[in-house]
Parts: sequence; C-alpha cells; structure tokens
Amino acid sequence: MKLVSPLIFSPSCTNSEVRFWSIKYAFSLRIFFRQASRMACISANIGTSVRIFDSHRHSSLSRFVGIHCRCIFRNSLSVFYGGALRPNSVYHHGTRDDPLFNGFRSFSAAFSSISSDNGVAEERVVVLVIGGGGREHAICHALKRSPSCNAIFCAPGNAGISNAGDAMCISDLDILDSSAVISFCQKWGVGLVVVGPEAPLVAGLANDLVKSGIPTFGPSSEAAALEGSKTFMKNLCDKYGIPTAKYQTFTDPSAAKKYIKSQGAPIVIKADGLAAGKGVIVAMTLDEAYEAVDSMLVKGVFGSAGCRVVVEEFLEGEEASFFALVDGENAIPLESAQDHKRVGDGDTGPNTGGMGAYSPAPILTKELQSLVMESIILPTVKGMSEEGCKFVGVLYAGLMIEKKSGLPKLIEYNVRFGDPECQVLMVRLESDLARVLLAACRGELSGVSLNWSSGSAMVVVMASNGYPGSYEKGTVIRNLEEAEQVPSVKVFHAGTALDSDGNFIATGGRVLGVTAKGKDLEEAWERAYQAVEQINWQGGFNRGDIGWRALPHKRSSAKS
Repeated sequence: MKLVSPLIFSPSCTNSEVRFWSIKYAFSLRIFFRQASRMACISANIGTSVRIFDSHRHSSLSRFVGIHCRCIFRNSLSVFYGGALRPNSVYHHGTRDDPLFNGFRSFSAAFSSISSDNGVAEERVVVLVIGGGGREHAICHALKRSPSCNAIFCAPGNAGISNAGDAMCISDLDILDSSAVISFCQKWGVGLVVVGPEAPLVAGLANDLVKSGIPTFGPSSEAAALEGSKTFMKNLCDKYGIPTAKYQTFTDPSAAKKYIKSQGAPIVIKADGLAAGKGVIVAMTLDEAYEAVDSMLVKGVFGSAGCRVVVEEFLEGEEASFFALVDGENAIPLESAQDHKRVGDGDTGPNTGGMGAYSPAPILTKELQSLVMESIILPTVKGMSEEGCKFVGVLYAGLMIEKKSGLPKLIEYNVRFGDPECQVLMVRLESDLARVLLAACRGELSGVSLNWSSGSAMVVVMASNGYPGSYEKGTVIRNLEEAEQVPSVKVFHAGTALDSDGNFIATGGRVLGVTAKGKDLEEAWERAYQAVEQINWQGGFNRGDIGWRALPHKRSSAKS
C-alpha cells in the first residue's frame, strides 16, 4: 500500500480525497499534530472519499470510508486521533476480511469534545442508539439534526441507517451483553445511550449502564415491568386509581374460561409478558376466547410470555397513542399520534406491530391531552416513584377514548417510543433531541418545553407478504431514492440489508416506514402514498387507508 497524494485533514474539510493503490488489507491510521496557539476545541465532520485501485481486478472505485476521530486538548497541545472503522459484517457486501470498504457509503465522525463559541463552553455529546428498527432509524435521524449531538452510533442498526448516513452502525455489538455495551461506550466516549427496543430494557441494560456512570435514556428493569408484565401494570392502575379496563389474571386455563363465560364476548385476552406485539387477541366470540386461552396457557405459543394471561373487558371507542418524557419525578407530553394495529384496510385482520400512523391525532384534543396527563401519566410517574422504581424514559400510553363516555382509559403501557408512531413524531420534532434526552437522564425536565413543526405527518408501513404470519425474506426492493424525491418524504428502514449486488432486500416482517410531512393531514397523506407508489417491491404490501378515521374519503384509495 502506498499513498500517491498527501493526506490532509482540516477542521472544516468535507471532501478531502485520499488515493491508494493496491489496497489488500483494511487500514488504520493515526495523526498527531501540535498547534502553537491555544484553541478551545476542534469540531468537525470529515467525509473522506477514498479512491481504491485493486491490482488483481485492474479496476478502481470510490468509497466513503468511516473515520473515528478523537480530539484532546492540553494547554497548547492538540491531539487528533483518526482510525478507519471496520466494515459492517452484516450489511457489508463481502466478509469482514474483504479488503475493500464496499459497505460504506457514508458515515458519522465521532468526537468527544467541548465546542466553544466566544469562550463559552457548550456541551456536545456522542450518542449510542440501541436497536435496529424503524423506530431507531427515526431517532438517529432526529439526533443527526441535534446541534448538541456530535456523533451517532447505532447497534446493531440496519442497512438503511448506514446508507443514509444517519448513524454509524455497529452490527457486531451484542446489545443484550451489558459489559460489551459499557466497554464500547467507554472506548468511544459515549455520553448518552438511547435504548429503543423493550427487550434490553427488561433485561436490565439501563441498570448496568447507569451503574457505570453512563447517562441512559430508558427505564430500569424494575420500571420496565410496566411493559414487561401486564399484570404489574394493571395492579399499579388499581393501587393508584388510574382508569383502565376491568380485568382478571389467570394461570389456569379452566379458571380463565369460566371467567370469560361469565363476562361474555367480545373480550380481550393478553399474554402477560413481551410477545413482539402479537400477544393480544380481541375475541369476538366465546370460542375465539377459549382458543386464545388454550394457545397461550396450554400450547405455549408465546413461551414464557404467555404462561400467565390477563383477561380484560372489551372497550369500544377509538384508540390513540400518547407519549410523555419522564425523568423520574417530572413528565412532559410529546405530540399525539394514532397507530393502525390491524393488518388489513378498515382495521381488519390480525393485530400487528403497527401498519401506519399519523400525528397529531385529532381525537386527542388539548383538553383530552391535559386529562391524560392528570389522570394517567402523572399518577403513574408518582406511583412508580413511591414503589421504589422511578421511571426514566418514554411512557407510551395506549389509550381507548371510550365511545360512551368520551373519556380516556389506559389499555397498556410501552416503556419506549412506539413504532411506527416514533417516525411521525421525530420528523415533526424541532427541539434539540439530544439535549432534551440528557435533561431527562439528569432529572432536569422541569421547565423544559418542546417545539414541533406545524402541520401533520404520516407514515405508511410496507411489510413483507404474509406478515404478521410467516413471510418471505430476501426479496429485492428498488426505487427507494425515487421515493425520497417526493417533497418532505423520508423512508425509514426497519428490516433491510444489502445483497451482493448492492440492492436493498427485505429481512423482516415490517420493512419500511414511508414517512411524509405536510401542511395538513391531507397533504401528508398525498405525499406518503405518492412515495409508496414509487417503490418497486413485489414481495411487499401496505395498507391503503392509513388515516382513514381522520380522512374517511381516503379509505382504500391508495395502492395496497
């Protein structure tokens, strides 16, 4: 390997070009320089275009290479460290030992630094986002716009996050191994961890990170029981007077069926634990209810998550999602959103993790939002504190606005941003997300206010054929760039990878979240479905009526 032209870095460079001949191995480099005059800091994002010539293939190609960087300042000595990050083993075109950086198209540079403006220090932070779905892509996208965010890592991330340059994906970091996550944070000077999915939270990742002194946005395992155990959540509601559907909990199938018979149908049967959004069955007949009980308590279709069931009264009305940021003692509301859980148009078919959402939700008026805060969110925050497990993170309340009373009741809690609601919230958020989440970690949310864009946002989920049942993997998705040419559209990736030809392929059930903003819900709808039309994916489908309750005339009029 030899350098043909000099390698030059400057604090403001964005496209320094480096030329290499006959690269056979992944490289690393270290640069140290002294600066005679005093400087508070250097803060830069460096995009390095690498021209590679392969003597075996007799061809050259350009790739963006991810560089990790660290600035250290001691008096007049400035030390800059840079090293090439390894290719992503999952989304890289070749193997980990492949010498070419084919997997990188963009990157985020990581700095642990304090930036300075007129001598006033301003904190900037390196963030690690835990997770690899559409929710995490949206969080990374919002953090990328945060002035106080220096760099973003995402573990494991996905091909879309990496491709868009929204974060540097670390595919081989085991997010359920606390010691590995802590070591990574210490090595890279991570000053904030944002945990997306529920499983690491329930497993205690936040506990271990906080014990190690790493600010973590996400609840302890004890507090995560609000989502991890529906029985825990229901008992808390009983104790602190939080309005919810009446219920009973069972481990014996005969007792459960006896109770169901006394209550009649329709009725709701829920697996007590985490079941990937599939553990809730709305039984319209007694036979359906009995079958649901047997599937969980006898056949064990949800494993340990279904060894106990909650049988709830059926609430008639309109569902809505309400989110609040919590710092243990204080809570501030996020904007409202409305999800679409059923797989088919007109809210038909089995429940899914979510087929689309929009924000704001007209059903949640300002008056109702205030009532939700006073009767549901704040009593929960207070109750959790009194129970000795203060909640820090996002409280996501799944609500039913009852048809008879018009009042909200709590259906369930999630202890993280919803998916796909997070996508519409993040594109509308105008506040510095990193700064707000740090305030929550430090118990400093009191007095914090959030700024939101006017208008509306909508996300249409595109899923693999067969979802939420068995579905095919590896189908090719084309024209994603064309979809993002539609004004105010962002395509968030939930389950994608790159094949050997550089094409995006589907690897999950819910695969894409086509998200659009507009001056109103009508315009957001038009843009979202216009973008969906651009995407060429024979192996996928989507609902054609997202937002139908707010825009009834749009029902089923889009591609599906």
